[in-house]
Amino acid sequence: MSYLQTNALSHARKVRSLYKQAIRTLQSHYECFDRYEFRYQAVLMRARFDEHKDEMDLRKAKKLLLDGQRELFLKSHPQPIKFTESPGGVAFQRTSPPPDWLLDVWHPLEKAQYPEYFALREIRKKEYIERWERDFGKPDSEISH
Repeated sequence: MSYLQTNALSHARKVRSLYKQAIRTLQSHYECFDRYEFRYQAVLMRARFDEHKDEMDLRKAKKLLLDGQRELFLKSHPQPIKFTESPGGVAFQRTSPPPDWLLDVWHPLEKAQYPEYFALREIRKKEYIERWERDFGKPDSEISH
């Protein structure tokens, strides 16, 4: 997973992202105390965005976007709500997936319970080894670990 921006974002996408971040910030401020107050503030926020949804002057639209980003920064919550599995969440990368080689050490009786999976896995392992040898050559037998 990559969290880096690698392509240019359109103005509309930046506005949608700003709106989502603004709603998440409101949620951080109000959700713990009063769900109804949060919904009321979210409706007011949507009305602020809808006021300028048909803005045709790109300079004015860009200024509105920058002003919104500045306001979001100034009103950000000191401890924003984070989803547990997302970056910054309490369970982010808590568990690591088991390595693939672990399936190689299964007992044959365990493998017999999933015959289709292990047959396909052997085919894919052979394809992977062939592709590796085609791209990088065979490993030297002298240099082994």
